[in-house]
Amino acid sequence: MNAPKAGELVAGAELFSVGDAPLTITDFVRYQGASGDMNPVHHDTEFAQRAGFPTPFAVGMRQAGVLATFMTDRFGASAVRRFKVQWKEQAWPGDVLTYAATVAGVRREGDERFVDLEATVTRQTGGVHLQGWATFVLP
Repeated sequence: MNAPKAGELVAGAELFSVGDAPLTITDFVRYQGASGDMNPVHHDTEFAQRAGFPTPFAVGMRQAGVLATFMTDRFGASAVRRFKVQWKEQAWPGDVLTYAATVAGVRREGDERFVDLEATVTRQTGGVHLQGWATFVLP
């Protein structure tokens, strides 16, 4: 993704909407290996079922990281001033997620300009997997 154009940084403007490939348990295991969080509820079907789930489910921090990457691809990692997510519903193997962000506002504090973003990661069912909020300092 490229840096946003001036006209994109107005309240209500869509910054991006990106669909992803269907989630797989392999995606979960790859993230778990990188993060060191090997909770078997995310990759072991029998364990997940004993815990009351139909199958293993997505590691929420994986999707939060993907969302953050889409944002930092636009503004740069050094420009992050705040990034927050809230999980709404689980994502499962086979789910196709769409990552989207809109501009909530642009503001000035002293000599610095900031852009505030609101984001969602939505399942193909229309359900919201997670909501996110971020603030970036602008050059």
